[in-house]
Formats: sequence, C-alpha cells, structure tokens
Amino acid sequence: MKIETIILAAGQGSRMKSALPKVLHPIAGRPMLEHVIVSAQTLQAKKTDAEGGLHVVIGHGADQVRERLGNYAVNWVEQTEQLGTGHAVMQAAPACGEADIVLVLYGDVPLIQSATLESLAAACNGERLALLTINLPNPSGYGRIVRDATGAIQAIVEDKDASPEQHAITEINTGIMAIPGKRLQAWLDKLSCENAQGEYYLTDIVAMAVAEGTAVVHAQPQSATEVQGVNNRAQQATLERQLQRQQAEKLMADGVTLLDPSRLDIRGTLQAGNDVVIDINCVFEGAVVLEDGVEIGPGCVISNAMIGVGTRIKANSIIEESVVASHCDIGPFARLRPGTHLEDSAKVGNFVETKKTVIGAGSKVNHLSYVGDADVGAGVNVGAGTITCNYDGVNKFRTVIGDGAFIGSNSSLVAPVTVGEGATVGAGSTITRDIPGQNLSVARGRQKNIEGWKRPEKKA
Repeated sequence: MKIETIILAAGQGSRMKSALPKVLHPIAGRPMLEHVIVSAQTLQAKKTDAEGGLHVVIGHGADQVRERLGNYAVNWVEQTEQLGTGHAVMQAAPACGEADIVLVLYGDVPLIQSATLESLAAACNGERLALLTINLPNPSGYGRIVRDATGAIQAIVEDKDASPEQHAITEINTGIMAIPGKRLQAWLDKLSCENAQGEYYLTDIVAMAVAEGTAVVHAQPQSATEVQGVNNRAQQATLERQLQRQQAEKLMADGVTLLDPSRLDIRGTLQAGNDVVIDINCVFEGAVVLEDGVEIGPGCVISNAMIGVGTRIKANSIIEESVVASHCDIGPFARLRPGTHLEDSAKVGNFVETKKTVIGAGSKVNHLSYVGDADVGAGVNVGAGTITCNYDGVNKFRTVIGDGAFIGSNSSLVAPVTVGEGATVGAGSTITRDIPGQNLSVARGRQKNIEGWKRPEKKA
C-alpha cells in the first residue's frame, strides 16, 4: 500500500516571538520538524510494497527551513499565502499521485511516533477516513469528536461552537489524519473559505465523508505527549522535559545508572553499555557511545564521541568529536577538542586541553597543559604547564613525542619538532630543535644570583 505523507510546516509561530521559523525551534537538540520527518520516514521504510513520498509544506522562513533540513529526501512545497490547513494540503496534493493513503501531519507536533502513524494508516486502509483522536480530562479549547448512538463518528465540533452536551465530550481531534488517496482531491475541491476567518479547513472533509457514506474511524496514540503541539516557549520547554524523561527511562531500563534522571540532556543519540554511571547535569550532543563500565562525573558535556570500556570522566570535562579508548582517566575540568584520540589507560588531567592529538597508551598529561596537533607516544609523562606551540600565526605544525619521553614542567615545544624515544626535556625549556632519543635537553637562560640586591621601596 502506497503512503504519501504531507507535513504542514508553513506557520509563522508569532507566539514564539522569534525570527527563527517555529518548526526549526529545537526539541532535544533537533528542529521540531526533523522529529516529524524521521517518524514519517520510519513508517514509510516499513511499507516495502510501495514507495511513498514525503511532502513538507513551508511558508514563513521557507529558505531557512530548506537550508536547515535540506539533507532529507523530501519534496518541499511552498505555500505563499497561509489560508488554512485545507489550503496547505491543496498545495501538496498534486504531488501525491496515486497514493492509497495520504497522511497529514504537523511540523510543530514533534513527538508523534511511527507506531502511532502505522496504526492510523491501518485504520484508514485506503478506504476510510481515519482521525487521530485522544481523550483528555480537560478538553477545553479543542474540537470535540461527535458520535451517533452506534458510536460512529459524525462530525468535529469546535470548542467555541459546541453545545453544553458537546462540551462534556472528552474525545478531541488532534488534526492528524489518514485520508483515502482516491477521495482526497474530490474533497479538497469542495472545501470553502466562506467563514469568519476566510480559511479552508481540512476538518470539513469529515462532514463530506459522512454525507457520502465513507466510514470515519479513529486511532489513538499511546500517550498525550505524542500529539502535543508547540505554540510558545513554555510548551516547547514542557515537551523538552517530557522527551528527556522518556530518554532517561529508556537508558535506565537498559541498565544505566542515572544519579538524577531529571538532570540529564540528550541532544542527539546516546548508546550506553552495561554498568554505565552518569552523574547530574550532563549533556550529550550528536552521536555518543559509552561502552561498558564508563563513569561520567557531574557537569560534563560530550559531543560526537566514543568512550571506551572502564573510562572515567571526572566533573566538568568537555569532550568534542574525540575517541577515547579503554580505562582512560579524564579531568576534572579537561577539554578534549575535535580530533583527539586517547589510547588505552591514557590520562588527561585537570585544566588540560588537547586538539588533533593522539595520546599514547599509558601516557599522562596531568595538569594545566595545552597539547595540540601532536602525536604523543606510549608511556610519556608531560609535566604541568607544557605547551605545544603549533601555530605560527598562519600555519599549523605538528609535535611528535616518542615513547617513554619525559617533558619537564613549564616547557614549550615549538613545532615542527620531534622529541625522540626516551628523551628528557628539562623543566622550563623552550625546545626549537629535534631531540634525539635518550638525550637530555635543557634550553633555558643561565641562572644568575645577585648578592646584596635590594627590593624597590614605595615612594612616600
């Protein structure tokens, strides 16, 4: 069965009070619209018997939306005038071709699940108009689902138009629906904008279906969260916390220890092995993998990184686009910038920054150092205050430190330079030439002691 999906994403979102189009505002680090696209594509991937398309109707900030989400295989349809939901669907309907089912979704309802869409499509089955409804304890403000004595759906009545009896109905319309493809165009052709708002309402097709004898059926989501929309910053924050809680519960179900599930932010994907422990206020961005036994201290930010077995990351460390092997020790207050690779049992301590650097197995950079554009061998000790001077103001150069070398504290290694295997650099040295293996290199001014020197005195 061929399913075509139309996502309505043309609204301005004036209550967000932002220059950014509403559908690009993030939930868990991704634009709201992206969440909807992914759910729709997941559904379509399951329907292998016929390939369907994905059509996104855009309007306000159309160029921004296309640019931000241009990596997705969608048909962008521009709605130059926003004349209601029916009008928006009219813009995309010609591209739906000979669809069996046309799904209509909303770009500002980001947490809809593909399983719910699959149930809605099954209820439609290409023959019935299927509405996604939900029962709410307080349905005020929503259109009510009106049924006859047999339970068949007869109409959707807006809150402002409902009678006292209809106000008591708790089943509401979410706006999401599955439409028989063979009936879509005929129903759209009958829509009228002769109303107070001068808009074409897609919900008017319910009355058309009932009038011509087409069954109107329903499906429901597993939770109300799936169909909550975002119209302002408060609603955005509510959905953010709801999604973060869902992600936290899944991690805990998979055996991860979260010291406080309410103080965790996953803005991408987090894959965690057995016996992983995550302390409070940690943020995971992009694609992050934590292998078995990893411990993450409080306040850490980890982006697009692989963390190996048994590694311990102490408080307030930042790791970006890096690979960390097993049983490493990082932080506190360490920063691994993009291109860092720590091999087994390496240690990067407090207030150490690395960038495009390999730290070999068992090597230690314990305190207050910058090691950038460097290849550090195994078993190396880098003393406090060491700097690899990798930039001459125009170009970057690499520093190579051989296995077993010892770099004394407060040293500067001016790249390009090689420190040979087993070499020693005396504390306070500025190294500008290669050091052969097993050599001691001391490059600092000769100390001079002046007898009888008196300190300056403050003038009266």
